[in-house]
Amino acid sequence: MYTHPMRASGMSDPEPSANRPLGVIFDMDGVLVDSYWAHLKSWQIVAAQEGRSITEQEFAASFGRTSREIIASWPNVHYTETQIADLDHRKEAVFRQLLAAQFTPMPGVHQMLQRLAEAGFRLAVGSSGPPENVELVLERLGWRDRFAAVVHGMDVRRGKPEPEVFLLAAQRAGLRPADCVVVEDAPLGIEAAHRAGMKAIGLVSTGRTAQQLAAADLVVHHLEEITPQQVFRLLQASAASRTGSG
Repeated sequence: MYTHPMRASGMSDPEPSANRPLGVIFDMDGVLVDSYWAHLKSWQIVAAQEGRSITEQEFAASFGRTSREIIASWPNVHYTETQIADLDHRKEAVFRQLLAAQFTPMPGVHQMLQRLAEAGFRLAVGSSGPPENVELVLERLGWRDRFAAVVHGMDVRRGKPEPEVFLLAAQRAGLRPADCVVVEDAPLGIEAAHRAGMKAIGLVSTGRTAQQLAAADLVVHHLEEITPQQVFRLLQASAASRTGSG
């Protein structure tokens, strides 16, 4: 039997979401899986094959964008669409090899997902990664069938900070954007969530500091801090602000 998150969290609703489903949309890399070093190393390997180098600082600045967008932005080079697609496939294939060899779920991810699911939240994934990456991670986590919607980088034309990935995830999950909270570990993702009209939780992870995520509505250092009560409070605040501004 479905229990609305408002009642599961033991909190009262200020308006107006008492009878609508509520949801949490997760970025994947750095939120569900610790893939920082696999991404960095795979970028460096493919860049070296192209006679280029990528620093960790340059890599970190690209978080949230699709691989296609990152390759197209490389200076002093003009790749065709076919060449970009080839480099994209090569980079992500190397990434999956590295990740599969040392798959590391984010600490507390299973407990957090279980709590939110039991509280009645619809769960979704909004990732800039290709479908093969997303399937690998969700299969290894064992949560593929528990997500109401999964959106990957090939589903959207423009990556974060454009809000398309989160808006599409909400649509597929049958959720209003205003009834969603996004969990992100990158500033571009937080911006995308806000542009989608959603609240954002910033997760401090490898390569990310609390200061860098300060634009989030809530910053946490561990997934265990993300509780049904915390999520519902953010949605309450969002509903209250909309009511007040109306």
